[in-house]
Amino acid sequence: MNNSKLSDIKTLVILSVVTFLGFIDTVLLLPIISLYAEELGATIGVTGLIVGLYSIANTPANILFGKLIDKIGQKLPLFAGLLGDAVCLFLYSLCRVPAHLAAVRFFHGVAGGMVGPATMSALSECSLKSGRGRIMGIYGIAIASATMIGYPVSGLIATRLGYDALFYITSTLLFLASLFALALPRRVENACENKSNDSSSFSKILNLLKRPGLRVAYISIVALYFSFGGLITLLPFHIANLGFDAMHVGILLGMFSLTFILVQVPVGRMSDSVGRLKPAAFGLLLCLVSLALLPSMENMLSLGITMAVFGVSFGFIFPSISSLVIDNSQSHERGLATGVFHALLTVGVAGGAPVVGAIGQWIGVTPALYVSLGVVVLALFITLRQIVSQRSP
Repeated sequence: MNNSKLSDIKTLVILSVVTFLGFIDTVLLLPIISLYAEELGATIGVTGLIVGLYSIANTPANILFGKLIDKIGQKLPLFAGLLGDAVCLFLYSLCRVPAHLAAVRFFHGVAGGMVGPATMSALSECSLKSGRGRIMGIYGIAIASATMIGYPVSGLIATRLGYDALFYITSTLLFLASLFALALPRRVENACENKSNDSSSFSKILNLLKRPGLRVAYISIVALYFSFGGLITLLPFHIANLGFDAMHVGILLGMFSLTFILVQVPVGRMSDSVGRLKPAAFGLLLCLVSLALLPSMENMLSLGITMAVFGVSFGFIFPSISSLVIDNSQSHERGLATGVFHALLTVGVAGGAPVVGAIGQWIGVTPALYVSLGVVVLALFITLRQIVSQRSP
């Protein structure tokens, strides 16, 4: 095995571990941050602001740091982002009033904005175009694994050991991840040989949005995580209305995460062979079917199958559209392209949860579950139109 191949394997292993640890901190905090804010004396309105501050800071940070990555490479921003995350997790334990928590939450969002673009763009450097789908499938597995493990572990640690223990453990893991990032090959540090031009970030983003492949990827990631944000908000209420409890919600989310993980690498390989658009379109169709059926499911077997299909849909979409981002961007702009991708992922979750939750309070949980269908239909339409346009002479 030649040195280049060994370097690629080393980079892939490091980035997979770092991606898992870099995403698990937000997942570990999601189930408990509202309760922690309430314990510090925050009102319901202030609690909502505190929860949302991460997304408010993280969305522009992904784009700004993506541009920085194009200038200096991925290694140093990734190290700084993970170290910043580690410091913020420790600072959570020092909060004594809601204002402290709000400030830490904001800076946590800023630091987290370095991790997604750095890991995703760095992975693109260790794969040939023919293998990008497989690589992005592994990337998706790291993110999905963080979700599957983070939710149950968060509640377990917080309940048994307390909030501070959760903060200390996660901070330590992130600190170790930052050291692990320093072991990345030097070529990742200096990945960008062609410096980006001096045009504004806004004009660069517009240039990216003009590319059909990137439009498909960007609208699809918003639709995907808008539907996910809405679902995880309303699913506990839907389950409670059927007479089930929190344990059953955990089982259903576990079914979703497991199938999401299992299909990503095979689908990534498929996208390397048949193209990115067909698997993405099929995944969006599966997403529509599962979202349309879920409100009518009334027993655990049918709910479990539907959530498993929902996970399969994610497994078809994510590696396909993340590969589209790599395929349709050049090395000197890949940090910005992946930064926009992760910013829109955050926008999807941050928008889906409150919007669908508010609609659920207004018209009821069951009809509100159908709200996400519109965004997914739009993404499917844009994807199918791109498929048709590629077939046209």
